[in-house]
Amino acid sequence: MNNLPSFASVGSVLRIASAVTAGAALASFASAQTPATPLDPFVTTATRTPVSAAQLGSAVDVISAADLQRRQVNTLAGALNTVPGTPNFASGAMGALGSIFLRGAESDQTLFLVDGIRLNDPNTDYQLFLGGSCVSACDSLEVSHGPQSTLYGGEAMGGVIAIAAQPGTGEPTTRLGFEAGSFGTVQGTIYTQGQLDATAYVVSITGGHTENDRPNNAFDSANLVARIDHALASGVRIGATLRGFEGRYESPGDRFTNDPDNTEDESNWLATAYAEFDPSEDLHVRVTLGGQAREFVSTNPGGFGTQVTTVTNKRGVLDSQVSYTGLAGHRLTGGVTAEANHTKNDGFGDIDESQSLLALFVQDEIALGEHAWLTLGLRSDDHDTFGRATTGRATIAWQVVPEQLKLRASYGTAFRSPSFLDLYGQSSYYAGNPDLNPEEARGWDVGADFYFADNRGTLSATYFDSDYDDLIIFDFGVSPGTTANVDAARTRGVETSGRWSVGEGTELRFNYTYLDATNESNGTRLLRRPRHSGGVDVWHDFGNGFDLGVGLGFVADREDVHAATFGTIDAENYAVARVYAAWQVRADVKLRARVENALDESYEQVHGFPQPGVGAYAGVEWTF
Repeated sequence: MNNLPSFASVGSVLRIASAVTAGAALASFASAQTPATPLDPFVTTATRTPVSAAQLGSAVDVISAADLQRRQVNTLAGALNTVPGTPNFASGAMGALGSIFLRGAESDQTLFLVDGIRLNDPNTDYQLFLGGSCVSACDSLEVSHGPQSTLYGGEAMGGVIAIAAQPGTGEPTTRLGFEAGSFGTVQGTIYTQGQLDATAYVVSITGGHTENDRPNNAFDSANLVARIDHALASGVRIGATLRGFEGRYESPGDRFTNDPDNTEDESNWLATAYAEFDPSEDLHVRVTLGGQAREFVSTNPGGFGTQVTTVTNKRGVLDSQVSYTGLAGHRLTGGVTAEANHTKNDGFGDIDESQSLLALFVQDEIALGEHAWLTLGLRSDDHDTFGRATTGRATIAWQVVPEQLKLRASYGTAFRSPSFLDLYGQSSYYAGNPDLNPEEARGWDVGADFYFADNRGTLSATYFDSDYDDLIIFDFGVSPGTTANVDAARTRGVETSGRWSVGEGTELRFNYTYLDATNESNGTRLLRRPRHSGGVDVWHDFGNGFDLGVGLGFVADREDVHAATFGTIDAENYAVARVYAAWQVRADVKLRARVENALDESYEQVHGFPQPGVGAYAGVEWTF
């Protein structure tokens, strides 16, 4: 039915991925800035260097692998639902296409960074990956809000979502897990990690099946995450990562259509290899070579035959970065990124195009004093398709009350490249526009972070405001239809979040976002951007190995498109609850249970595509 690699053909996929990889990216070393007491985790996405979040002028959220494991969140979409300003909506159940609107940006204006290389560009989307991929037991997530093209190039208009496999540590351990539950769901996991002398490793393999809640709506998937790191006697550190997602989704369409036999298949593999070394005490170098191979197949049987659309994307990336800390109060970082990608799409537009780009960036992290930091950055991206884009970013952070209260602000610019379809697509009633400019964004924010004593939690609040210009639209009012830089938009609002350890063994988390997102060209609201969204999660350890948590997420006041009439409608509000519990029966065995949509809410994230009702799941883990 399609030409995707089967789950059994991992070897051939590994050869494809390894053929396009071997090398290194993103610095990792001690900051030259005056150190502050680490009030919360070190992050790398906001500066491409490891910095305590207490020193950052950017709004950044960090979700650790341990957090996800404790809350029994095993999907990427579920993990992002706990982050303020990142509402995501799926056109169906588990495995369906998903979209995210980070700070109200379009779904293709948010960059996914996976193990140091981009997952998406205007021709390579993340929608099935978001809708169906699992987060592994070694994955951590960082979300950097606001325009970030100065560090990562195109598509980082709303921000960057970075997923990274963490290195193995300590004695070798292995965990086997199995879960089963509602809607014919079964899932198994193998996770092993450890450190042997100078070599650390981690491997996570997850596979599963669910029938979902509608007829002809099954989803099968397999996920692989692997990382290896090795320290050579010469002081050079080398390593590699491999990540793969294979999924097949039976797509019945909206509830008005109920097409019984459409399928969507995706194979998405990314691999990197890196080397890092320190030529001197003040100099750190890291080089990464990465590659991506993706294939998406949509199969649509019908009365006039079966329509099959195949999209293939290939990407090769070379990223080098150097940081210098020899100048007092400064950490200077500069780098070069070279990328080549190719897309072939035999569907609408008939695309068979390639693109290369070369980017240069420089950044200075400046200690203004013992408790204040300024970061300045500039980048130039040169594409052989539409030309050059130059972006900049500045942030400032000031610990007004050291270790208790930080004020911060940032300003940045960003862009999104025109897609091959925008530039070169051809059909009997459409012609691309090779003279398009990239979409542009500029945004600023101000915020405050309060830190509880003894590292017992944080409270954060951010006001943001972003403007988007030269937005690309399809104009079918001319013949043939074409694309043009016409629209402008503005998004602004408030993001709040908090984490608080209450007494012993109790943790409270919450997030809330108010968003106003408007098409400035016609004065209408941007679709699927909720005015109000957020959630709360309470977890308690009762002792004797038993813990229990309750979560609630909500979305309110948004507009959508009616799936049958295509008119604009007021979408429904909804609140979805979950309950999860775990019992450490003995040192090597843990039982887990969770109930999703515990209140059996009837709701649709996207109009016409109902979400599953209440579902109960139970599993066991064996660690040795």
